[in-house]
Amino acid sequence: MSICRREETAIRLKYSIFGVPGTSERHNTKAMIFADIELSRRVESAEGRAGVAYTEARAKLQPEVGALWRDMAGAIALFDGPASPVTQTFGLGLRGPVSGDDLDQLERFFVERGAPVNHEISPMADESLWPLLTRRGYTPIEFTSLLYRDLMAKPPEMYAIPGIEVRPVREQDKETFVRINLEGWSHIPGLADLLGDLMRVMSITAGLRGLIAYLDGEPVAAGAINIQNSTALFAGACTIPGARGRGAQRALLAERLRVAKESGCEIAVMGAQSGSGSQRNAERAGFQIAYTRTKWQLNLPSC
Repeated sequence: MSICRREETAIRLKYSIFGVPGTSERHNTKAMIFADIELSRRVESAEGRAGVAYTEARAKLQPEVGALWRDMAGAIALFDGPASPVTQTFGLGLRGPVSGDDLDQLERFFVERGAPVNHEISPMADESLWPLLTRRGYTPIEFTSLLYRDLMAKPPEMYAIPGIEVRPVREQDKETFVRINLEGWSHIPGLADLLGDLMRVMSITAGLRGLIAYLDGEPVAAGAINIQNSTALFAGACTIPGARGRGAQRALLAERLRVAKESGCEIAVMGAQSGSGSQRNAERAGFQIAYTRTKWQLNLPSC
């Protein structure tokens, strides 16, 4: 399979399978968190550092892949193999102006490893970035709604959904967790090969916790949360086709909010496909849209 085709499949497994902390702390608990560049820096730093934890786990589990990361040219650059959805950058343009030399460095990092060049970019990135992307042949290929909930200003409500119980993934539950993900994402062609591999790395990624929702005792949905310091990043939510619309995702959201609050988090963050059911579930749970992030891909001759 060509790099381009692998990437077309990989980029659809989204809305990050990890979560890591933000970079700032709020000492005045009455101060409101606004959807501004400071929040964007916090969220994109969290995503980037989540990728760092994941690539480090990959390097331990499968050193032959050559997984590594670099903080370079104003971004976190991640390499987890050419076909991995983790292989991309985060935070580009949020630290200041971006130059052609910056993009040269980042492009070499990926091209030398036979990988596509993808950048997840906030709309609050420095204005110097946009003309550079268009002149160099980048194309927008994916849009993600980034949502957040201020847990200090809006503590989570505690409620139960009849017939549904959410439990943490134990060692003996890992195969069930993988199976739910395979079924839940089965509408995405070619994902099965990637997903099993990703799940193995997830199981040893620092800070990542898996959860399973049971409907009348049967496992039907899964999700993940990563908590460090004061930020919780929700990720990887899916439900098997036959159990959709029964409240499993609402239950997973409620439980992750409870865990985040009890762990002392200030903010919960998640990504969803724009206009999707996942976005609506998040908004019902008190999340609000911070911004829409765009993934830009360089059009390489091999594509």
